[in-house]
Amino acid sequence: MEQKRHFEVTSLALHIMAMLFMLCDHLWAVVIPDQNWMTCIGRMAFPLFAFLIVEGYFHTGSLKRYVGRLLLFAVLSEIPFNLVMGSRILYPLHQNVLWTFLIAIGLIWLNEKAKQTGRLWIRILVGLGTVVLGYILGLITMVDFQCGGVLTVLTFYFFRGRKWWNLLGQLALLAYINLEMLGGLVYEVRLLGGTFYIAQQAFALLALLPIWLYRGKQGRHNKFLQYACYAFYPVHLLILGLLQVLS
Repeated sequence: MEQKRHFEVTSLALHIMAMLFMLCDHLWAVVIPDQNWMTCIGRMAFPLFAFLIVEGYFHTGSLKRYVGRLLLFAVLSEIPFNLVMGSRILYPLHQNVLWTFLIAIGLIWLNEKAKQTGRLWIRILVGLGTVVLGYILGLITMVDFQCGGVLTVLTFYFFRGRKWWNLLGQLALLAYINLEMLGGLVYEVRLLGGTFYIAQQAFALLALLPIWLYRGKQGRHNKFLQYACYAFYPVHLLILGLLQVLS
């Protein structure tokens, strides 16, 4: 019997989309701030990266090496990020997004340890505790997207899967995080004689469309592509940061 084919998005495709969306957002912030459509597109980058962090946790051959790579590039990205955000080498008021992901991975690890006990009450207690801890750590460490960023990763962790309740949970929590917690600019749109208001962060929810088309396939993979994806973050930030300082 011929198998029915589905249109699928690979992990590599999600990475490429996330990097392009992020580049649009950062170009808007540094080079061409009058093109607001670029930052609207850029809102989709973070949910894609958050989803990929969770997938990376479960598909990595070595969690220690996975965390080590993220830690290395978090350190390498700090000065370029500071140049973009504060036009200076040291800018302690805002940390790059890789620290957000490292915090979230630590919380996922705690939940996985709780699962190994086989006791439901421990899993529930640790799950609730990591949500509260993630909220607090996201605020006090001043990482990118703050508590909303950490909770976005945890959303994809707690609702990982393709059951209808997983997809509904992702949609509901991402809507709350982006519209209530992160907020942001609101655009006024006039249509059919009426006036509507669209929150800029609402565009982040569109990232769920390619995420829901992903079915676990990695796509093309090798060491060059792997490290190119990691290096893209600090390299493009460094270029934009230097432009920021020189301008």
